[in-house]
Amino acid sequence: MSIIKKLAGQTAVYGLSSIVGRLLNYLLVPLYTYRFLPSQYGVVTELYAYAGFLIVLFTYGMETAFFRFNDRTKKEEDVYGTAMSSILLTTIVFSGLIVFFAQPIAHLIHYELHVRYIIFFALIIGFDAITALPFARLRADNRPMRFATVKILNICINAGLNLFFILLCPYILSNPALSALHGFINSIYHPEIGVAYIFISNLVSSIVTALVLLPEISKSKWGIDRVLLKKMLRYALPLILVGLAGIINETLDRAMLKFMLPYSIEKNTALLGIYGANYKLAILLTLFIQAFRYAAEPFFFQQANKKNARILYAKVLNYFMLVGMSIFLFIMLYIDILKYFIGPKYHEGLKVVPILLGANLMLGIYYNLSVWYKLTDKTHLGAYIAGGGALITIVLNYIWIPQIGYMGSAWATLICYASMAIASFWVGKRYYPVPYNVIKIATMLFSGMAIYFFSKYYIDPYFEHRLMIKMILHTFIFIGYVISIYLLVSKPSAAGIADAPDK
Repeated sequence: MSIIKKLAGQTAVYGLSSIVGRLLNYLLVPLYTYRFLPSQYGVVTELYAYAGFLIVLFTYGMETAFFRFNDRTKKEEDVYGTAMSSILLTTIVFSGLIVFFAQPIAHLIHYELHVRYIIFFALIIGFDAITALPFARLRADNRPMRFATVKILNICINAGLNLFFILLCPYILSNPALSALHGFINSIYHPEIGVAYIFISNLVSSIVTALVLLPEISKSKWGIDRVLLKKMLRYALPLILVGLAGIINETLDRAMLKFMLPYSIEKNTALLGIYGANYKLAILLTLFIQAFRYAAEPFFFQQANKKNARILYAKVLNYFMLVGMSIFLFIMLYIDILKYFIGPKYHEGLKVVPILLGANLMLGIYYNLSVWYKLTDKTHLGAYIAGGGALITIVLNYIWIPQIGYMGSAWATLICYASMAIASFWVGKRYYPVPYNVIKIATMLFSGMAIYFFSKYYIDPYFEHRLMIKMILHTFIFIGYVISIYLLVSKPSAAGIADAPDK
């Protein structure tokens, strides 16, 4: 269990940066949803969806390529320097093109009066792309504390500026007792900027992050080894398709909702805001999956050549399911309390939460199962699987959005990720078989779902107006479930396949 504990420890540290940092960021969601109308928050949801696509293009798989080639050669400085130089050059070009064509881009997505939004995001994505590889190097060098510190600093600056512009400045201007500060506040704060302060705060935090990471950036061996770069690009380019497909699966629904719902652009944007806000209720599961992914990717590469690596990968999935299903059940059993994380105007979208939680859980399973194509250099097969998922997302959203609105998007996301997980499992059995304990995984999954449906259709209706009693019952149920599945995971299987000791 020592290696599993090491992964858990690193996940916890990376999780600290994700959980503390992202928690500060997510805690802004109540501010946004209580302060802005759904149509205004829909703008934020939409533009960050586009940003997800662009960051994949800006980094074009170089993070994973760095892990792979850094693992193969002792010339770490050559690998890092080539990747860093390449990303810096292309980032300057890509960001410059977006700024140059900001006006037509704004017209295309119906933001003709807000060209500055496009410029803000060109700069945000540019700085984030430049810092992506230094963060990857910190992970490869097993420096999670430095990684976590910089990440938390980024989010603290972002959150602090959001609170300053959206909450503190209006409060000071509305308070006559603070009139001495009105002149200063009026010089830096303009209410008509509105949601753009969210983007400005993000830009400032991204710039500061790049400055803090200058030691890692400046230590790069500048210059491009063309032979090495070709090898890295050959490995990484399929990962662009994987990344784009992943972003399509994760965020395309938010872009499609605005243009495919059968209402006005303003109402469509409002519904998009409702959908995006309810997506945030999956925060705990999202944070766990992100923290796990940060720790697991370099961990899987480091363990690849060890004797019991495949057994270890199987055990990792067991423990991932234990935590993932526990989070799913926690959120759904306490949704009557957690729903106040977003404003009451957004509560009509709560019905998508269990579907999106299930989708995120399937995504986490897929991340576990996708280790085979990265270790066998068959990234093109990973691209096919991710591309298939993207096709499912596009087709189902196209069919269902006009018929059932954002519920169609939620179901499309779940079906997409479940299909990708199943496909990766079956294809991986051929190229890199891992002895996953399917029975344990299925038991955790279906028992958790059974408890959720029992609570929803039997406990909730009976105690609809007695919230305290319902929460007490849910607490006993939740604790019982967690203890049961922990005993299940920690108990060696009959065949002893996926539960052999680490070596």
